[in-house]
Amino acid sequence: MISAPAEKAKKDAGFHAANLVKDGMILGLGTGSTTYHAMVRLSARRKEEHLSIAGVPTSLQTAIRARDLGIPLTTLDDHPTIDMAIDGADQVDPILRLIKGRGAALTREKVVAEAAGRLVIVVDEGKLVTNLTGVVPVEVIPFAITPVMKRITGMGADPLIREGNAKDGPVITDNGNYILDCSFSGIVNPGELEDTITAIPGVVECGLFCNYTGKTTVIIGGEKGCRVVDGRKNQEI
Repeated sequence: MISAPAEKAKKDAGFHAANLVKDGMILGLGTGSTTYHAMVRLSARRKEEHLSIAGVPTSLQTAIRARDLGIPLTTLDDHPTIDMAIDGADQVDPILRLIKGRGAALTREKVVAEAAGRLVIVVDEGKLVTNLTGVVPVEVIPFAITPVMKRITGMGADPLIREGNAKDGPVITDNGNYILDCSFSGIVNPGELEDTITAIPGVVECGLFCNYTGKTTVIIGGEKGCRVVDGRKNQEI
């Protein structure tokens, strides 16, 4: 269970991210509780300021929440380039590389991150790490699950098929695939590992996000308020 201070930190950071949004923007809406806080604030701003926005949801869960909050939705077919994506992360390192995928929406989140002019990541202080470590989620088509697990085991990891909490059997992503949670004892070069994993036939995407540091802003909620780390070059928030 998340502690009350951690939940408040996430809420504060989510609200801060929502306050960066400008009228007329097309937004990517990530999956998870941190993004939900931003969506709550965006909903309030639409009512208070008549803010005109539209969101591209990265999961069915996010689409349902957005509709409940009255946030208009759109697609990448209509807007292949979007202004900003707001999302969370499981880990953030000092140069703003990420591990994502706890909500099993990593593939759509990476597609949206690629399409976005700016990636705003909302976290609490507990998500900051010196080095990316531990579990890397990997989305795999069911047909390839056994050979992919064998390849990843050969890379020194322990891959496990993620199972559902309220159902028997594996978690099925919105794309109809499985999630492998791959535990690495250490990640020496995250970017190289990302490229190696995604090159395996049958892998759809992995949860390492190493290619967007130059357009990433991380908003960190803490007991003393929010602080912002901006990876964009020569730009102010």
